[in-house]
Amino acid sequence: MQDQNYSIRTMSRSEVDLAIEWAAREGWNPGLQDADCYYAADPNGFLVGVLDGTPIACISVIRYGDSFGFLGFYIVSPDYRDQGYGIQLWKAGMKYLQGRNIGLDGVVDQQDNYRRSGFRLAYRNIRYQGQGGGTASDGVDAAAVVNLARLPLADLVAYDQPFFPDDRACFISRWVQQPGCHALGILQGGALAGYGVIRPCRSGYKIGPLFADTPELAESLFVALKSRVGARETVFLDTPEPNRAAVALAERYGMTVAFETARMYTQDAPDLPLERVFGVTSFEVG
Repeated sequence: MQDQNYSIRTMSRSEVDLAIEWAAREGWNPGLQDADCYYAADPNGFLVGVLDGTPIACISVIRYGDSFGFLGFYIVSPDYRDQGYGIQLWKAGMKYLQGRNIGLDGVVDQQDNYRRSGFRLAYRNIRYQGQGGGTASDGVDAAAVVNLARLPLADLVAYDQPFFPDDRACFISRWVQQPGCHALGILQGGALAGYGVIRPCRSGYKIGPLFADTPELAESLFVALKSRVGARETVFLDTPEPNRAAVALAERYGMTVAFETARMYTQDAPDLPLERVFGVTSFEVG
């Protein structure tokens, strides 16, 4: 349908807060400081559908480097669904990312819809939930865990690069410094061999990313991160299912499955070291 009173434009920074609020309403449990980080990744990457002056739909289409994009926050206000507004916004978002390999994390029951739009399933991500608490000394190699703020930002950016299809230095530099988060690295031979972030969300805390060179180092980071929050706090970890060591880590600490997503791409799945990805950064922006 076409509605002359419906328009699509780039969101302002304050309107990104609205997208975060809608995501919370959908039960997606966004982080308390996510908006600033997401906006820093691509200030032009949030689109809003406006009907008669009122925002009714949103989508994020974040450009990374010259070759990759990630789609998320595809939400239409309930009163305006199945009326054609969402698909118009979707097409505008896809046009913004035209020519790039596009990734998304979609709920399982939407796989067929995404497939019709040209996305192909790569693998599943599983969200686990458990409890915080414990002490960092419970880790396998706790002595090597350090605050990321002690390390040069260039070292972090260099370590992060292989885990993502294109440049996201601006985003990750903001992500590890967001208010309320704990960002930790782990050293081996004096060099960074893994890092992780735990951040406060609408409900509990999420760990993401959690990258490490070995399962043992990942466990040390995981234990150190969850020890930074109270034992009564709920902690979430999003693991790529192909990394069986990541799944085993979550289950070993009594975490249970909350839900899953389908990681899909419009082109071939990027060659990423999934065996070293123990926690996904974000279902919304990759």
